[in-house]
Amino acid sequence: MENIGEFAGEVGGALRSFVYELASVWLLIQLALIVLAGFLGTLFAKLIKARLNLAELTMGWPLWLRLLVRLVAENLGTIFFILLLVVARAGLLAATPLPARSYLVGVAASLATAWVVIVLLTGVIHNQFVTRIVAIFAWTLAALSIVGLLAPTMAALDSVGIVVGGLRITPLLIIKTTILLLLTLWAANALSDFLERRVKTAADLTPSIQVLLGKVIRLLLLTFAVLIVLSTVGIDFSALAFFSGAIGVGVGFGLQKIVSNLVSGIILLADKSIKPGDVITVGDHFGWVTTMGARYTSVNTRDGREFLVPNEDFITQKVINWSYSSEDIQVEFRFGVSYDSDPHQVRTLALSACQGVSRVLQTPEPVCHLIAFGESSLDFCLRFWISDPANGMTNVRGLVMLNLWDAFKREGIDIPYPVRDLRMTTAKAPVKSGKRRPARKGR
Repeated sequence: MENIGEFAGEVGGALRSFVYELASVWLLIQLALIVLAGFLGTLFAKLIKARLNLAELTMGWPLWLRLLVRLVAENLGTIFFILLLVVARAGLLAATPLPARSYLVGVAASLATAWVVIVLLTGVIHNQFVTRIVAIFAWTLAALSIVGLLAPTMAALDSVGIVVGGLRITPLLIIKTTILLLLTLWAANALSDFLERRVKTAADLTPSIQVLLGKVIRLLLLTFAVLIVLSTVGIDFSALAFFSGAIGVGVGFGLQKIVSNLVSGIILLADKSIKPGDVITVGDHFGWVTTMGARYTSVNTRDGREFLVPNEDFITQKVINWSYSSEDIQVEFRFGVSYDSDPHQVRTLALSACQGVSRVLQTPEPVCHLIAFGESSLDFCLRFWISDPANGMTNVRGLVMLNLWDAFKREGIDIPYPVRDLRMTTAKAPVKSGKRRPARKGR
């Protein structure tokens, strides 16, 4: 409570000094100079932006330099405002030796400078929400430091707290932990993205190993970032035993599926049974694997839909991997012709129908077999191979069938189909026996 009283005293003293200065003509002069500098800075910035084309000026420059120029252009009015305030304060100091008569101009210039520096430094953060949070916190600290209230504010925030499980939680601890977590987690994500891109360019690693290494690197960096923050703010890890016990209970009761999917995802990446680019059938879904996450695997179908299949399903259910050991896939369909047809000619036409489709492989060669003497047709089976199942199998099967249809029409070969006769007869309505009751007369 003593720290809160000291903080209140500092704020009260600053307010009394400000109220005292309100009666001084120098305060009005400083306010007028600040307003004038703001107006002139905005005007100069608009004039310069109207004459410059940044896109043409920075064409061919490195990306970081173009980003820096764009940030400077966006804050050009504030930069001119700072320069004008520096000149104004120099003039005030030359006119009067008392620093108090130019103090407000100096504070305004320092606050504006701190804001520009913070905006330029946080411009590398692509997340706009994180950028705003970090900029606001950093500028608040800079402002408190400039006006001399940083130490009293920190002492006041640290004087109030509660103890949970041996850990003393104060507003200052929460603020420091939040800021450090945002910065370290952003840095860990940026570094993991960079390392993930480098791993994906390694040609010696399979796609599943690349994904596994990327996930492990990201998990390790995030864990390391959290540990650094906790140790930096002075949190004893033994004090977190209560929270770790609660997390363990939560995992035991309500997070079994999440943990199961996470472990299943690691197993899939380690044994390489499923990897990005594989063509699979799981349940009723057929498609190719696009991404493998910690909790689910994305399966893209031919109709543009993406099914997010939990990783546990790949472990517990039957999965057909069409491209597990090889990208070559056999496509088969059956057809029948009339008994008047020559089976040797039919087989030749079926094989030639495959040759007219570019996606059909010639090695292994397509084959066509007579498999049965049906009730009304000679039944054949045509098999051929493709090497790009991700481009679809129904479409290539349809092209081969169209070629076969054209060949049958050209050679006069019929495809039998059942003929049914429908006979309709008229039945007479049955006549009921017995006498008909006479109609009742009205009264």
